[in-house]
Amino acid sequence: MFAITNPSPNAINSAAKALIGGALVGIPTETVYGLAADAENQAAVARIYSVKGRPQDHPVIVHIGSVEYLNKWAINIPDYALKLAREYWPGPMTLILERSKIAKNFITGGQDTVGLRVPAHVTTLALLEEFHKLGGNGIAAPSANRFGAVSPTIAEAVQAELGKFLDSSRDLIIDGGQSLVGVESTIIDCTGEFPMILRPGAIIEEMIMITTGLNTKLNNQPTIRVSGSLDQHYSPKAKILLNGNASPGDGFIAIDLLDTPEGAVRLASPGTLEDFARILYAALRDGDKRGIERIVVIPPEGDGLAIAIRDRLIRAAR
Repeated sequence: MFAITNPSPNAINSAAKALIGGALVGIPTETVYGLAADAENQAAVARIYSVKGRPQDHPVIVHIGSVEYLNKWAINIPDYALKLAREYWPGPMTLILERSKIAKNFITGGQDTVGLRVPAHVTTLALLEEFHKLGGNGIAAPSANRFGAVSPTIAEAVQAELGKFLDSSRDLIIDGGQSLVGVESTIIDCTGEFPMILRPGAIIEEMIMITTGLNTKLNNQPTIRVSGSLDQHYSPKAKILLNGNASPGDGFIAIDLLDTPEGAVRLASPGTLEDFARILYAALRDGDKRGIERIVVIPPEGDGLAIAIRDRLIRAAR
């Protein structure tokens, strides 16, 4: 069995030791579940790539326990990046910075930048604290799913997707409950004069501008490779159709104010943008479990978190 239910301090300590020893650990975060390894252990990180089927040039995000570890992984950190880190960490935000010497090519995909984040989940923060006490500097943790597939937001989804690829003698999955945000972190390029959003998320453009006092925008054609940047990503087995007409037998996801078309299978009825983001991936996975071949989604309109939701759905539909 991989899952650790309601992990105790002893269990968290054991998981930290497993990471130091080269094991993989499925970890809960507020965004989605990640598949973690010691970010300085090349063999362990290689196993992440193998288990996920991830391209070797696709970088992984390094998770750290606090802002104090930024200087371990990055150099030439601009003031506005420090402002963002102090304001929104722990939280659903990844900063892209110029890498230090410990951020090797097997983490960065051969780029001169590294992605860093402090997750806002009590269990994983406790795990990182123990990991740091044992001498670790950070854990690499892309989403705990096969590459390009729907990210998991509960531990059971990690088990279902990756269990057969993990080593039951040493790898673990920590059950930290459902992810509360439900879509991956906002990725912000902090290598230039102004912050640039490379992947939208719960930390939105207005928040970044207020915190930094600088203009920012979504960069739809970034030169830096980051997680979730491929045209097709976050895809279930079912075909996703956006703003279409649902036929009998189709899955259907839309805000609760919209009625279910006759004969369609209602997979989710979110009442708010936050609900939409939190339950989207679980609803897509539910459609696959039911064997539904086509899912019609009516994306939310507007700015803010709606942009992140539409971004994921557009990539899933491709």
